[in-house]
Amino acid sequence: MNDSPVPGRRHFLKGSTGLALAPLLSPLLGRTAHAADKSQAPTDTSRYEFCTFTKPLQHLPYAEMAKTLAAMGFDGIEGAVRPKGHVLPERVEEDLPKLTDALKAHSLRFTVMTTAINEVSAEQATETILRTAAANGVKRYRMGYYRYDLKKPIRAQLDEFRAQLKDLVAFSSELGIKPIYQNHSGTNYFGAPVWDLAEVFEDYSPDEIGVAFDIGHATVEGGRAWPLHFAVIRPYIDTIYVKEPSWHNNTLGWGPVGEGAVDKRFYQLLRESDFTGPVSLHVEYLGHNDPAIVPTVLKAIEKDFASLKALLFPAA
Repeated sequence: MNDSPVPGRRHFLKGSTGLALAPLLSPLLGRTAHAADKSQAPTDTSRYEFCTFTKPLQHLPYAEMAKTLAAMGFDGIEGAVRPKGHVLPERVEEDLPKLTDALKAHSLRFTVMTTAINEVSAEQATETILRTAAANGVKRYRMGYYRYDLKKPIRAQLDEFRAQLKDLVAFSSELGIKPIYQNHSGTNYFGAPVWDLAEVFEDYSPDEIGVAFDIGHATVEGGRAWPLHFAVIRPYIDTIYVKEPSWHNNTLGWGPVGEGAVDKRFYQLLRESDFTGPVSLHVEYLGHNDPAIVPTVLKAIEKDFASLKALLFPAA
Protein backbone atom coordinates (compact mmCIF):
# COMPACT_ATOMS: atom_id res chain seq x y z
CA MET A 1 0.00 0.00 0.00
CA ASN A 2 1.85 3.07 -1.20
CA ASP A 3 -0.62 5.93 -0.95
CA SER A 4 -3.00 6.70 1.88
CA PRO A 5 -4.03 9.86 3.76
CA VAL A 6 -2.45 10.11 7.19
CA PRO A 7 -1.61 12.95 9.59
CA GLY A 8 1.36 15.05 8.48
CA ARG A 9 4.74 14.05 9.89
CA ARG A 10 7.02 16.86 8.70
CA HIS A 11 8.14 17.53 12.25
CA PHE A 12 9.88 14.14 12.25
CA LEU A 13 12.56 15.60 10.05
CA LYS A 14 13.23 18.70 12.12
CA GLY A 15 16.17 19.14 14.43
CA SER A 16 14.05 18.55 17.51
CA THR A 17 13.68 14.94 16.42
CA GLY A 18 17.32 14.27 17.13
CA LEU A 19 17.05 15.61 20.67
CA ALA A 20 13.90 13.64 21.37
CA LEU A 21 15.39 10.40 20.08
CA ALA A 22 18.75 10.67 21.80
CA PRO A 23 17.77 9.28 25.23
CA LEU A 24 16.19 6.19 23.68
CA LEU A 25 18.67 5.59 20.88
CA SER A 26 21.89 5.99 22.86
CA PRO A 27 21.40 2.98 25.15
CA LEU A 28 20.50 0.80 22.16
CA LEU A 29 23.62 1.80 20.30
CA GLY A 30 25.79 1.43 23.35
CA ARG A 31 24.44 -2.03 24.09
CA THR A 32 24.98 -3.35 20.55
CA ALA A 33 28.26 -1.71 19.61
CA HIS A 34 30.34 -4.08 21.72
CA ALA A 35 28.79 -7.12 20.04
CA ALA A 36 29.49 -5.66 16.62
CA ASP A 37 33.13 -4.97 17.54
CA LYS A 38 33.58 -8.57 18.67
CA SER A 39 32.10 -10.09 15.50
CA GLN A 40 32.35 -8.48 12.10
CA ALA A 41 33.61 -5.09 11.08
CA PRO A 42 30.89 -2.53 10.24
CA THR A 43 32.05 -2.50 6.62
CA ASP A 44 31.63 -6.26 6.14
CA THR A 45 28.70 -6.54 3.73
CA SER A 46 28.76 -10.34 3.98
CA ARG A 47 26.86 -10.22 7.26
CA TYR A 48 23.75 -9.27 5.27
CA GLU A 49 21.93 -11.07 2.48
CA PHE A 50 20.77 -8.29 0.17
CA CYS A 51 17.65 -8.89 -1.87
CA THR A 52 14.99 -6.77 -3.55
CA PHE A 53 11.23 -7.15 -3.80
CA THR A 54 10.50 -8.14 -7.40
CA LYS A 55 6.90 -6.93 -7.52
CA PRO A 56 7.73 -4.19 -10.07
CA LEU A 57 9.78 -6.66 -12.16
CA GLN A 58 7.11 -9.29 -12.73
CA HIS A 59 6.95 -8.45 -16.44
CA LEU A 60 10.50 -9.73 -16.95
CA PRO A 61 11.28 -13.36 -17.78
CA TYR A 62 12.79 -15.18 -14.80
CA ALA A 63 16.21 -15.60 -16.40
CA GLU A 64 16.48 -11.96 -17.49
CA MET A 65 15.45 -10.71 -14.06
CA ALA A 66 17.94 -13.00 -12.31
CA LYS A 67 20.80 -12.00 -14.60
CA THR A 68 20.07 -8.29 -14.13
CA LEU A 69 19.81 -8.40 -10.34
CA ALA A 70 22.90 -10.57 -10.01
CA ALA A 71 24.84 -8.01 -12.06
CA MET A 72 23.73 -5.31 -9.59
CA GLY A 73 25.25 -7.29 -6.73
CA PHE A 74 22.17 -8.68 -5.01
CA ASP A 75 22.37 -12.01 -3.19
CA GLY A 76 18.77 -13.00 -3.82
CA ILE A 77 15.21 -11.85 -4.34
CA GLU A 78 12.01 -11.38 -2.42
CA GLY A 79 9.40 -12.77 -4.78
CA ALA A 80 5.63 -13.04 -4.52
CA VAL A 81 3.83 -16.38 -4.68
CA ARG A 82 0.28 -15.16 -4.29
CA PRO A 83 -2.62 -13.92 -6.44
CA LYS A 84 -1.22 -11.46 -9.02
CA GLY A 85 2.27 -12.43 -7.87
CA HIS A 86 5.42 -13.46 -9.68
CA VAL A 87 4.22 -17.05 -9.29
CA LEU A 88 0.48 -17.73 -9.12
CA PRO A 89 -0.67 -20.13 -6.38
CA GLU A 90 -2.43 -22.38 -8.88
CA ARG A 91 0.82 -22.71 -10.86
CA VAL A 92 3.26 -22.99 -7.98
CA GLU A 93 4.23 -26.61 -8.66
CA GLU A 94 5.07 -25.79 -12.29
CA ASP A 95 6.51 -22.28 -12.05
CA LEU A 96 8.29 -22.05 -8.71
CA PRO A 97 10.95 -24.61 -9.72
CA LYS A 98 11.52 -22.62 -12.93
CA LEU A 99 12.05 -19.44 -10.93
CA THR A 100 14.41 -21.05 -8.42
CA ASP A 101 16.39 -22.68 -11.25
CA ALA A 102 16.78 -19.29 -12.95
CA LEU A 103 18.00 -17.78 -9.70
CA LYS A 104 20.48 -20.60 -9.05
CA ALA A 105 21.90 -20.20 -12.55
CA HIS A 106 23.05 -16.73 -11.49
CA SER A 107 24.04 -17.68 -7.92
CA LEU A 108 20.98 -16.00 -6.40
CA ARG A 109 18.73 -17.28 -3.63
CA PHE A 110 14.98 -17.06 -3.19
CA THR A 111 15.59 -15.20 0.05
CA VAL A 112 12.00 -14.35 0.99
CA MET A 113 8.83 -15.73 -0.53
CA THR A 114 5.95 -13.28 -0.13
CA THR A 115 2.55 -14.97 0.25
CA ALA A 116 -1.05 -14.38 1.26
CA ILE A 117 -0.86 -17.29 3.69
CA ASN A 118 -1.93 -16.68 7.28
CA GLU A 119 -3.52 -20.03 8.12
CA VAL A 120 -3.48 -23.66 7.11
CA SER A 121 -6.35 -23.98 4.63
CA ALA A 122 -7.26 -25.35 1.23
CA GLU A 123 -8.52 -21.91 0.25
CA GLN A 124 -5.03 -20.44 0.65
CA ALA A 125 -3.36 -23.52 -0.89
CA THR A 126 -1.12 -23.51 2.17
CA GLU A 127 0.14 -27.07 1.92
CA THR A 128 0.89 -27.00 -1.80
CA ILE A 129 2.69 -23.66 -1.71
CA LEU A 130 4.79 -24.35 1.37
CA ARG A 131 5.69 -27.91 0.41
CA THR A 132 6.77 -26.78 -3.05
CA ALA A 133 8.75 -23.86 -1.64
CA ALA A 134 10.53 -26.00 0.95
CA ALA A 135 11.37 -28.62 -1.67
CA ASN A 136 12.96 -25.89 -3.80
CA GLY A 137 15.15 -24.48 -1.06
CA VAL A 138 13.07 -21.54 0.16
CA LYS A 139 13.85 -20.96 3.84
CA ARG A 140 11.35 -18.25 4.82
CA TYR A 141 8.07 -16.77 3.68
CA ARG A 142 6.30 -13.55 4.48
CA MET A 143 2.82 -14.20 5.81
CA GLY A 144 -0.44 -12.61 4.78
CA TYR A 145 -1.79 -10.06 7.23
CA TYR A 146 -4.25 -10.45 10.05
CA ARG A 147 -6.66 -7.53 10.39
CA TYR A 148 -8.56 -6.24 13.36
CA ASP A 149 -12.29 -5.60 13.38
CA LEU A 150 -12.35 -2.15 14.94
CA LYS A 151 -15.95 -2.64 16.05
CA LYS A 152 -14.91 -5.46 18.38
CA PRO A 153 -12.63 -5.51 21.45
CA ILE A 154 -9.08 -5.52 20.17
CA ARG A 155 -7.29 -7.64 22.74
CA ALA A 156 -9.79 -10.48 22.43
CA GLN A 157 -8.93 -10.71 18.74
CA LEU A 158 -5.35 -11.59 19.59
CA ASP A 159 -6.58 -15.01 20.68
CA GLU A 160 -8.20 -15.50 17.27
CA PHE A 161 -4.89 -14.71 15.59
CA ARG A 162 -3.09 -17.05 17.99
CA ALA A 163 -5.36 -19.92 16.97
CA GLN A 164 -4.69 -19.38 13.26
CA LEU A 165 -0.99 -18.98 13.87
CA LYS A 166 -0.58 -22.11 15.99
CA ASP A 167 -1.34 -24.59 13.21
CA LEU A 168 0.60 -22.56 10.64
CA VAL A 169 3.75 -22.44 12.75
CA ALA A 170 3.52 -26.15 13.50
CA PHE A 171 3.08 -27.07 9.83
CA SER A 172 5.88 -24.73 8.73
CA SER A 173 8.23 -26.22 11.32
CA GLU A 174 7.56 -29.70 9.96
CA LEU A 175 8.64 -28.51 6.51
CA GLY A 176 11.64 -26.52 7.69
CA ILE A 177 10.37 -23.21 6.33
CA LYS A 178 9.99 -20.17 8.59
CA PRO A 179 7.02 -17.77 8.59
CA ILE A 180 7.85 -14.10 9.04
CA TYR A 181 5.41 -11.25 9.58
CA GLN A 182 5.78 -7.66 8.39
CA ASN A 183 4.86 -4.70 10.59
CA HIS A 184 2.65 -2.98 8.01
CA SER A 185 1.14 0.42 8.81
CA GLY A 186 -2.60 0.97 8.63
CA THR A 187 -5.76 1.49 10.65
CA ASN A 188 -6.52 -2.18 11.26
CA TYR A 189 -3.33 -4.16 10.67
CA PHE A 190 -2.23 -6.61 13.33
CA GLY A 191 1.45 -5.79 13.81
CA ALA A 192 1.21 -2.11 12.93
CA PRO A 193 1.95 -1.02 16.53
CA VAL A 194 4.53 -3.85 16.92
CA TRP A 195 3.65 -4.42 20.58
CA ASP A 196 0.88 -6.81 19.56
CA LEU A 197 3.35 -8.84 17.53
CA ALA A 198 5.68 -9.08 20.51
CA GLU A 199 2.85 -10.31 22.73
CA VAL A 200 1.57 -13.01 20.36
CA PHE A 201 5.03 -14.18 19.30
CA GLU A 202 6.00 -14.83 22.93
CA ASP A 203 4.40 -18.25 22.45
CA TYR A 204 7.20 -19.23 20.06
CA SER A 205 10.96 -19.19 19.76
CA PRO A 206 12.64 -16.94 17.16
CA ASP A 207 13.60 -20.13 15.31
CA GLU A 208 9.91 -20.90 14.75
CA ILE A 209 8.65 -17.51 13.62
CA GLY A 210 10.18 -14.15 12.82
CA VAL A 211 9.49 -10.55 11.90
CA ALA A 212 10.24 -8.67 8.72
CA PHE A 213 10.98 -5.36 10.43
CA ASP A 214 9.95 -2.62 8.03
CA ILE A 215 11.61 0.66 8.98
CA GLY A 216 9.42 2.55 6.51
CA HIS A 217 6.17 1.36 8.04
CA ALA A 218 7.63 1.68 11.55
CA THR A 219 8.32 5.32 10.74
CA VAL A 220 4.78 5.84 9.45
CA GLU A 221 3.21 4.30 12.55
CA GLY A 222 5.60 5.34 15.28
CA GLY A 223 7.53 8.34 14.03
CA ARG A 224 10.10 8.99 16.72
CA ALA A 225 9.29 5.72 18.50
CA TRP A 226 10.93 3.52 15.88
CA PRO A 227 13.89 2.67 18.19
CA LEU A 228 11.37 1.40 20.73
CA HIS A 229 9.64 -0.69 18.07
CA PHE A 230 12.98 -2.12 16.99
CA ALA A 231 13.95 -2.95 20.57
CA VAL A 232 10.69 -4.59 21.62
CA ILE A 233 10.66 -6.98 18.65
CA ARG A 234 14.44 -7.35 18.24
CA PRO A 235 14.66 -11.03 19.35
CA TYR A 236 12.31 -11.99 16.52
CA ILE A 237 13.72 -9.83 13.72
CA ASP A 238 14.62 -12.18 10.89
CA THR A 239 14.66 -9.78 7.94
CA ILE A 240 14.92 -6.02 7.48
CA TYR A 241 12.69 -4.21 4.98
CA VAL A 242 13.92 -0.89 3.61
CA LYS A 243 11.54 1.61 2.06
CA GLU A 244 11.29 5.38 2.36
CA PRO A 245 8.07 7.21 3.29
CA SER A 246 7.44 10.93 2.96
CA TRP A 247 4.47 13.24 3.37
CA HIS A 248 3.18 15.87 0.98
CA ASN A 249 0.10 17.89 1.92
CA ASN A 250 -0.70 15.34 4.64
CA THR A 251 -0.67 12.48 2.13
CA LEU A 252 1.67 9.55 2.55
CA GLY A 253 3.90 8.67 -0.36
CA TRP A 254 7.07 6.68 -0.98
CA GLY A 255 10.31 7.59 -2.67
CA PRO A 256 14.04 6.98 -3.05
CA VAL A 257 16.10 5.62 -0.16
CA GLY A 258 17.68 8.35 1.93
CA GLU A 259 15.39 11.11 0.66
CA GLY A 260 12.40 10.72 2.98
CA ALA A 261 11.41 10.45 6.61
CA VAL A 262 13.44 7.43 7.77
CA ASP A 263 15.87 8.52 10.47
CA LYS A 264 19.34 7.76 9.14
CA ARG A 265 20.41 6.65 12.59
CA PHE A 266 18.42 3.49 11.93
CA TYR A 267 21.25 2.36 9.67
CA GLN A 268 23.79 3.11 12.38
CA LEU A 269 21.73 1.12 14.86
CA LEU A 270 21.45 -1.80 12.45
CA ARG A 271 25.15 -1.69 11.60
CA GLU A 272 26.20 -1.66 15.25
CA SER A 273 23.71 -4.33 16.31
CA ASP A 274 24.29 -8.07 16.14
CA PHE A 275 21.80 -8.47 13.29
CA THR A 276 22.96 -10.72 10.47
CA GLY A 277 20.40 -11.71 7.89
CA PRO A 278 18.38 -10.61 4.88
CA VAL A 279 17.94 -6.94 4.03
CA SER A 280 15.18 -6.50 1.45
CA LEU A 281 15.02 -3.33 -0.63
CA HIS A 282 11.49 -2.32 -1.68
CA VAL A 283 11.27 0.01 -4.69
CA GLU A 284 7.56 0.28 -5.38
CA TYR A 285 7.13 4.03 -5.71
CA LEU A 286 7.23 4.02 -9.52
CA GLY A 287 4.40 1.53 -9.90
CA HIS A 288 4.38 -2.04 -11.15
CA ASN A 289 1.56 -2.49 -13.68
CA ASP A 290 3.14 -1.00 -16.81
CA PRO A 291 5.85 -3.11 -18.52
CA ALA A 292 7.19 0.04 -20.18
CA ILE A 293 8.51 1.40 -16.87
CA VAL A 294 10.67 -1.64 -16.07
CA PRO A 295 13.91 0.02 -17.34
CA THR A 296 13.18 3.04 -15.15
CA VAL A 297 12.44 0.78 -12.19
CA LEU A 298 15.73 -1.07 -12.68
CA LYS A 299 17.64 2.23 -12.63
CA ALA A 300 15.83 3.20 -9.43
CA ILE A 301 16.66 -0.15 -7.82
CA GLU A 302 20.32 0.26 -8.72
CA LYS A 303 20.38 3.82 -7.35
CA ASP A 304 18.54 2.90 -4.15
CA PHE A 305 20.78 -0.13 -3.59
CA ALA A 306 23.82 2.14 -3.79
CA SER A 307 22.18 4.58 -1.36
CA LEU A 308 21.34 1.76 1.04
CA LYS A 309 24.92 0.50 1.10
CA ALA A 310 26.22 4.03 1.57
CA LEU A 311 23.92 4.49 4.59
CA LEU A 312 24.88 1.14 6.09
CA PHE A 313 28.59 1.49 5.40
CA PRO A 314 29.52 5.20 5.31
CA ALA A 315 33.04 6.02 4.22
CA ALA A 316 35.47 6.29 7.10
